[in-house]
Amino acid sequence: MSVSFGILGPVVAWDGGAVPLDLRGPRHRAVLARLVIARGRVVPVTRLVEDLWTEPPAGGAGAVRTFVSALRRALEPERPPRAPARLLVTEGPGYALRAEPGSVDSRRFEDALADAAALPPRAALPRLEEALGTWRGPALADFAEEEWARAERARLGELRLHAVERRGEARLALGQAAQAVADLDAHVAEHPWREEGWRLLALALYRSGRQGDALAVLRRARGLLVDRLGLEPGTALRRLEADILAQEHRLEPETSAEQVWAGAAADYDRTVRHGSRARLESAVGLLRNLAVSGGGGLEAARRHRSATVTAAEELGDAELTARVIGAYDVPAIWTRVDDPRHAADVVAAAERTLKDLPPGRHEAARARLLATIALESRGTRSARGPQAARQAERIARRLDDPALLAFALNGVFMQTFHRAGLAPRRDATGAELVALSDRHDLPTYTVLGHLVRMQARGALADFEGAEVHATAVDRLAAHHELPLAGVFTTWFRALRLAATGPEQAAEEAYRGAAAQLDGVGMPGLEEGLLPLALLCLRVRHGRPAPAGTSTDWGPYAPWATPLVLLAQDAPDRAAAHLRRLPDPPPGLLIEALWCLTAQAAIAVSDRATMERAARALAPAKAEEGGAAGGLLTVGPVARHLAELAAALRDAP
Repeated sequence: MSVSFGILGPVVAWDGGAVPLDLRGPRHRAVLARLVIARGRVVPVTRLVEDLWTEPPAGGAGAVRTFVSALRRALEPERPPRAPARLLVTEGPGYALRAEPGSVDSRRFEDALADAAALPPRAALPRLEEALGTWRGPALADFAEEEWARAERARLGELRLHAVERRGEARLALGQAAQAVADLDAHVAEHPWREEGWRLLALALYRSGRQGDALAVLRRARGLLVDRLGLEPGTALRRLEADILAQEHRLEPETSAEQVWAGAAADYDRTVRHGSRARLESAVGLLRNLAVSGGGGLEAARRHRSATVTAAEELGDAELTARVIGAYDVPAIWTRVDDPRHAADVVAAAERTLKDLPPGRHEAARARLLATIALESRGTRSARGPQAARQAERIARRLDDPALLAFALNGVFMQTFHRAGLAPRRDATGAELVALSDRHDLPTYTVLGHLVRMQARGALADFEGAEVHATAVDRLAAHHELPLAGVFTTWFRALRLAATGPEQAAEEAYRGAAAQLDGVGMPGLEEGLLPLALLCLRVRHGRPAPAGTSTDWGPYAPWATPLVLLAQDAPDRAAAHLRRLPDPPPGLLIEALWCLTAQAAIAVSDRATMERAARALAPAKAEEGGAAGGLLTVGPVARHLAELAAALRDAP
């Protein structure tokens, strides 16, 4: 049974269904409260006795033990007799409450308050409302006179007052001055010595168009402070009064980015006709920004993009459809699509639109459609992808359009994986992307270019050079708010550790990098990646694959299975699997999958598969196996080729 605890009001404990538990008498609750505010630290029995009684009785320690036993029965009613307690534990000279931080209302309040401090006003306001909503009355309300509770009551009370004022500040920042007045008025009435409360109330009144009331509030604050405490108001109150009298412009609310967005969106909605073509084209611009925003934005953008393309086609306007499809020029770095059906639908729509465009016109739109086909065809063996990439590049260079050329070069990059050993060619594409984008202020493509070069330099085992590009990515991504880029630099650093550091540290780094993939909306990257990275790490260090059958290898199962079967001491099954094994698909992991295939073929003396692997890997002899993806490595390709050559000499 899960148990939660409350001290923001009368002391209480609730079961998993939020039903209050029977904590017996006031001293039972006092023991529990004393342990809650100790935050997991041990409270000696002698200290509990001193806290519970002004004049401790002779049997005080025994009474405390009785209270603890009763509390344990209430908190863990299903605990078997003589089984050790899980929550209220005996430790050393006393007791400790091993409650999770999230199960105590005061800790949740503090966490919400801390979170709000790092958020912009619109996001902070609900967190502050949530924090204040945890209060049921004064903290430790049933122990207001107890010395042991005094410091914690004062600390939590001060934090609550701070939260009320920060809520008022957030409302003012969001233009909600009138809504802030009522809460702030009650706040200063109950706590008249809070100068910040008076300042916020006066400012809220002024911004609500009540200048006279604002000045009256400041005079009331001055009277209370001078008459009762003999203190003049602080600088902030005096400056506010002078500013109100002068009607200073700085008293008006600052125009935040959120307010600009809300105003512009409202005006757009009023002005631009519903169902108009302009709305569709505007939607693509929003989706393009959404796709690089992180936090599930990429997945949402994909979903809405499909609907947008469908809506454009239904209007029967090929030129509009071309603009709608081609305007979604979101840079792509991973060679396996996240949603194959969506990609196929986009390619089909782009091909239809190409046929419908008037010949000899709309060359830029045509190039964007071709670049889209190249991008969405990545990871397949279709000849159309490379052909479309070359055509888009030629048109973009002829038109001398930098943004169009950057988009086309992204397509070229995505179609440079038809065989192993092409890292130098991709490095050149990345270098052109960086130079072009820097020159023409295309920051998302500058980031893409550095990511391409990070991958390529890593593939060439130039880890220091790759780190230069990873650092540039981190800097640019932070400045331009492109959080998804950090996923790839984190994985690269795990790869670098796998190539140069101890195995255990590399495994931990891989697991940490994988955790960053949760919720980013890139299943094409996430699925099966961590198991594959760990398998490559084991192979690099000469260890067998994990022998378990529960690992989800995702799309990499065909190339991992032979090594898993070998680890299960099933060489005949591994050999049979190898005979049916297809070539790895074009992509950033082509070298890694061939290296895994080579190791399995060597183990079962499969000459035909060894020869296939040797031919495929030969062009990548100078590369680091798998590092082309910037995510994992199975060691130098030259090592695998040497082992293949030795095994082939000995094979029948």
